[in-house]
Amino acid sequence: MIIKASASLRNDYTSISNLAKETKEPIYITKNGEGDLVLMSIEAYEQREQMLKMRERVLQAEQERLDGMPTFSIAQAKEKLRERINEM
Repeated sequence: MIIKASASLRNDYTSISNLAKETKEPIYITKNGEGDLVLMSIEAYEQREQMLKMRERVLQAEQERLDGMPTFSIAQAKEKLRERINEM
C-alpha cells in the first residue's frame, strides 16, 4: 500500500503521477494524517473497471444458472457462436 501526504501531491505532482503509472497501484492520499483520496493512473482505473464489469457478468450468469436458466455444453456454445458469426 502506497500512502502519501496531500502536500506531496501538491508539491511534487510529477513524481506521484509517475509512481502511479509505474506501480499501477492505487496511491492513498492523506490530509492531516487522515485518509482523504485514492489516486491511480487512468490505465489502472480502466483495467479495474473492466475487471469489475466482468465479475458482474460472471455473477449474473451464475445467478441465472442457479435460477434454472438453460445451460449449454462447450460444443453447443461453439455452435451458437458460429451461427452468430455467420449471421453477420
